[in-house]
Amino acid sequence: MSPQVKQCAEPVEPKESKVGPSQWRKFMRSPWFALGLLSLLLVFPLLAPLWDLGFYVSVVRRIFIVGLAASSLNLLLGYGGLVALGHSAFVGLGAYVVAVCGAEGLFHAALTWPLAILICAVTATLIGAISVRTRGVYFIMITLAFAQMIYYVCISLRKYGGDDGITMLRPSELPGLNLANDTSFYYFALAIVIVFLFLFDRLVQSRFGRALQGVRENSERMQALGYPVFAIKLLTFVLASTIAGLAGILLANQNLFVSPMMMHWTESASLIIMVLVGGVGARFGGMVGAAVILLFEEFLRLYTDYWHIPLGLLLLLVVLWAPRGLTGMWRRT
Repeated sequence: MSPQVKQCAEPVEPKESKVGPSQWRKFMRSPWFALGLLSLLLVFPLLAPLWDLGFYVSVVRRIFIVGLAASSLNLLLGYGGLVALGHSAFVGLGAYVVAVCGAEGLFHAALTWPLAILICAVTATLIGAISVRTRGVYFIMITLAFAQMIYYVCISLRKYGGDDGITMLRPSELPGLNLANDTSFYYFALAIVIVFLFLFDRLVQSRFGRALQGVRENSERMQALGYPVFAIKLLTFVLASTIAGLAGILLANQNLFVSPMMMHWTESASLIIMVLVGGVGARFGGMVGAAVILLFEEFLRLYTDYWHIPLGLLLLLVVLWAPRGLTGMWRRT
């Protein structure tokens, strides 16, 4: 074979682009991306008024709070394999305790917030002791039933607004912090989210987190190996529900209004959608899903009242082209 023919016969390798999908995913996983995102979030409340975006400080703060609730559901759904259709009941329960205490003249967060968290934890223990004994569609339906019970109990509280909800006179009082100030509340919510995501990351990498994932994959085998499957599921349920209650406390102080609709099963479905969009079982899946859904919703409302239709199309596209969620597009396979 002549050198010319041999040269033509050799395959020509395509040149790699300088910035390809693999390089982009590598950058998204790098500490520099996280540091840059954190820096942007830290300076946003200071720069937003200069760009006439002061309203979006409260929007981003709401993303933090709702993302916290979605991340707590992701712990239950993504790592425990427990699809809870009543998770928003604990968001509403935490909010209601704070609002009821405010209606009675108690605004000290040092008293009302631990009380709300304790009530959420006790309620989750009682509900979880029954619910985690079931699985599949039975677990979905029993959590839905308990959530609707709490929903109707709050509607029956005529003294505290009943179906109309409760309007809070002012936010909770924290020593050295004014939650009525948007910027102060923003940084407080951001600090809580950062601490939670750090603890969440440590939890899923711990022995408990690995045992939880083992229970999700095959609970019978884990039971045969001597793991306390029931205790692992119950502890996860209580932990996720308590964090959801904390999100409810923050949401009540954000809106200064609490309604029984916060506990409705449609709100739980919205949290599940956020987890699906962000990525089931991804450590930042809940936060990413909440950010995408809420920002998309806020943007669409500027142009149409029928924003549910394009939002449904977004969910359909994510399911078809990103079955692992948006975070799965840069996670390692």
